[in-house]
Amino acid sequence: MSPLRKEKIKMKVCMVGDNSVGKTSLIRRYVFDDFEDKYIATLGAKVTKKLSIVKFPELGVEYDVAMIIYDIMGAREFRTLLREAYFFGAQGLIAVCDLTSGETFEGLEEWIESAYGVTGRIPLELLGNKADLEGELVVSENELDKLGRSYGSSHKLTSAKTGKNVELAFEEIAEMAAKRNIKSKLLET
Repeated sequence: MSPLRKEKIKMKVCMVGDNSVGKTSLIRRYVFDDFEDKYIATLGAKVTKKLSIVKFPELGVEYDVAMIIYDIMGAREFRTLLREAYFFGAQGLIAVCDLTSGETFEGLEEWIESAYGVTGRIPLELLGNKADLEGELVVSENELDKLGRSYGSSHKLTSAKTGKNVELAFEEIAEMAAKRNIKSKLLET
């Protein structure tokens, strides 16, 4: 079997969700394999970069994906104000709710629609975070699944604290966006 052709791509991924759902903690777990229990609200937007490798042996290609992860403050009143600048050029979207807060789950559709208003239908991953707080969960996996299916998206129950499904979620969004990139290149030829 011949070696895979290597290509490099940059990919902007936006994290959305209300305050204190764990967006920053999920990024920290994925990028640095670390967790900080202290809550510090994100002001404005924070940008973090992580290199990921996505392989498509059936196509003979391996992508070095420079994933640029945008973390926006979760205050709903800023969603419209920052929308254009924050979402412009995004190739992937990770929507996060706190499984212990029904209100954060109810706000996901607004976040997703706000992003899609700028980006169109880009790859989406739904995350129900804080799955480690088993006795406090109010959002069911069934609810998350139903919302995901309405957008043609998968979902994951995650825990930034334990690392449950965090790497998998980011790797899947990288793979979905890379596949979309391949499709668009094929359409150009």
